Amino acid sequence: MNQATQWDDVDRYVAQRLQLSDDVLESTLRASDDAGLPAINVAPNQGKMLQLFAQMQGARNILELGTLGGYSTIWLARALPPEGRLVTLEYDERNAEVARQNLARAGFAAMVDVRVGPALRTLPELADENAGPFDLVFIDANKEDTPEYFAWALRLSQVGSVIIVDNVVRAGALADESSTSPQVQGMRRFLDDLAQEERVDATVVQTVGSKGYDGFALAVVVAAGMIGDCREAPATSRS
Repeated sequence: MNQATQWDDVDRYVAQRLQLSDDVLESTLRASDDAGLPAINVAPNQGKMLQLFAQMQGARNILELGTLGGYSTIWLARALPPEGRLVTLEYDERNAEVARQNLARAGFAAMVDVRVGPALRTLPELADENAGPFDLVFIDANKEDTPEYFAWALRLSQVGSVIIVDNVVRAGALADESSTSPQVQGMRRFLDDLAQEERVDATVVQTVGSKGYDGFALAVVVAAGMIGDCREAPATSRS
């Protein structure tokens, strides 16, 4: 058995043993697949981890960057109280429509606000609306603009907020300074910003499993205050 197959087997075993799926989640994956969306959603154990993070946080107001078909959105929404709110940002209208249908089927149509357009356009709109502060921010959008997304996450947070950034390790390429991949370079810039950012306490955790070898960053906002103006970031993002 090769290592990747073993990772898959362990993920399947854990998901089955802990019952990390149900009809709603399975129908969400099927509808996304039928619509031709790429299978880049989080794994079931990762989705459950997001739900647990939000529950531990006591989150009432969540922001997600990168909706896709709404699979991770449903996991996060399950952690919210009845009066909670989740705003999720998606670049592609077609993806957003699939997500809206999946969220309605899951019973979260009224709780979740799906916004369409480049995130570096919709994030300033949220700030103008005073939509924050968000208790938890999950960043799983295009990797090149992650440093700008992180800056906006800070702007829309408060002391105690949690920021989670997915796909940071890039199969180990994060440590390769010679990589020419825009995704890797985006994550390296993000790590540079994270290392210098005094308003957060953070770490990066490597992961293996059915989604391959990757990892996520976990940051807790520990101090208030603004540095610079996020509005200067170029509006070229996809999410």
